Amino acid sequence: MLDLVLALPRRALGLARVAVNAAEGIPRIADALEELRDAVKHVERLATFAAEELPEVVYQLEAVREQLDSIEQRLTATSPAKNGKSSTKKKAAAVTPASRRNG
Repeated sequence: MLDLVLALPRRALGLARVAVNAAEGIPRIADALEELRDAVKHVERLATFAAEELPEVVYQLEAVREQLDSIEQRLTATSPAKNGKSSTKKKAAAVTPASRRNG
């Protein structure tokens, strides 16, 4: 019985320490939640920016592709194999859609 009476203050002290540690952790948890909330707001702003800008980027890429297609057609049309010119100089290979790209 005496052991039980003496053990009670030790257990109470242990519970008090746990409660104090938990109470000290609450501000850290609140700070972490605030940082998380700020991060979510930032991600939302980035997503909104991306959603607004992606159509413009796609439009610009399509315009670049059209320019490249136009250049490719001009190169193909002016290649020596197409226009029938023959010379003693080394002939350049014809540029075709299947040709290897470099640079």
